[in-house]
Amino acid sequence: MRQLLLLFGLTTLAACQPSGPTHAIISTTLGDVEVLLYPETPGHTQNFIKLAEEGFFDSTLFHRVIPGFMIQGGDPLSKGAAPGKTLGMGGPGYMLDAEIGAPHIYGALAAARPPGDPEKKSNGSQFYIVTGTLVDDATLDQLERIKNIKYSEAQRQAYRELGGSPSLDQDYTVFGEVVSGMEVVEAVAEVETGAYDRPAQDVVIRSVTIK
Repeated sequence: MRQLLLLFGLTTLAACQPSGPTHAIISTTLGDVEVLLYPETPGHTQNFIKLAEEGFFDSTLFHRVIPGFMIQGGDPLSKGAAPGKTLGMGGPGYMLDAEIGAPHIYGALAAARPPGDPEKKSNGSQFYIVTGTLVDDATLDQLERIKNIKYSEAQRQAYRELGGSPSLDQDYTVFGEVVSGMEVVEAVAEVETGAYDRPAQDVVIRSVTIK
């Protein structure tokens, strides 16, 4: 099991907030996952808090699971969905402006979005948690050239030692990170899946609680 570390340099502002950083507990049928929400992405963070407090996520599923990549949830159409039903098209009825910056390092919490949007707006409720694989410097060098980005040494070290999915960098908004419970995320990532990467046995998000 890879040991989760806070992504120093990405959470500095959170630690400086007068009221302290905001955390959320994602309670699932396989256990609890605690995430830190970034103040650097206020649109996504405040929206996630609002939906959680409204109970929007309660009884939704992790409807898309790809080992070595990510687990995805937050589709309201997944509540009580029949076995085999194709999911992933639902949302709260609005999109969120992109707040792209943080990388997709192991444990990153990010917003899903439909493909093909040049503005890279996020779905209003669907999110994913990155598992990924270990990444070498040659791969990061190539992505820097292709995507015209620059990784810090701390980010490179995290990709080398923890892993992640850097192919998603600069295309999706990362708005938080897992601080405990990655063993639960890994357990979800390992479940058997069927068509469209949906788990054969439902993994339910019982609730999301802000603390």
